[in-house]
Amino acid sequence: MSEWKDLIQESQERWEQNAEHWDDYMGEESNRFHRELIRPYTEKLLNVRTDQTILDIACGNGNFSKRLAELGAHVVAFDYSANMIERAKIRTKEYMNQINFKVIDATYYEQLAELGSEKFDSAVANMALMDIADIGPLVKSLHKMLKPNGILVFSITHPCFQPPGVRKITETEDRNGHVVTTNSIQISKYLTPVPYKAIGIKGQSIPHLMFHRPLSYYLNLFFESNFVLDGMEEPSFQTETNKFEWNEIPPVLILRFRKLT
Repeated sequence: MSEWKDLIQESQERWEQNAEHWDDYMGEESNRFHRELIRPYTEKLLNVRTDQTILDIACGNGNFSKRLAELGAHVVAFDYSANMIERAKIRTKEYMNQINFKVIDATYYEQLAELGSEKFDSAVANMALMDIADIGPLVKSLHKMLKPNGILVFSITHPCFQPPGVRKITETEDRNGHVVTTNSIQISKYLTPVPYKAIGIKGQSIPHLMFHRPLSYYLNLFFESNFVLDGMEEPSFQTETNKFEWNEIPPVLILRFRKLT
């Protein structure tokens, strides 16, 4: 099982409770994770052009919606958290002529269908699909909403290297007269899809729900909906600020799918 319809309401309620804390923490520019890993590589794969119409899926506090507007795009942005949408409107008020915010649940095909047919040049979902209990309706509707040859770029926690229960290990050894620190991970489960609770930001009110799915699930779901994979990035932090950086183990996976006619 890779879809958990019975957890949709609980997932939404948890995000409503955490919305204020997440927005306060992300601020105007988001955190280092988004600034250094998500934003630059997502922009590279999206290749935003002036006057494009872009769908921002699960937009959160609207920081990336604002960035798309700065690049000259017209944006339709939605989230199922009404609290998040209200905060996004406040943070992006200078771009309200370019951004149209909506409260929509990505698990309901009927709500997504109201966004239109072949309306969007591209769509983006930043660190969101692993937080959505049922992504089947979203993938199905995207093929309808995107223009011919339109693309979706989405980022997720790397399912191969960041599954639930992953253990991070730091080892120090004397190697030929030099003290060497090595970081590694240990995983015991990967193939089995599973929902789990997680803390994304220290201090959030309650854990939110995340949904682990193996990489093959994502790929096959899009292939079955007549998309082709034509871009991929696996960024990691490359600037060493301390000895505990994990440069060789990417925490995030970013994929670009293109609609086939």
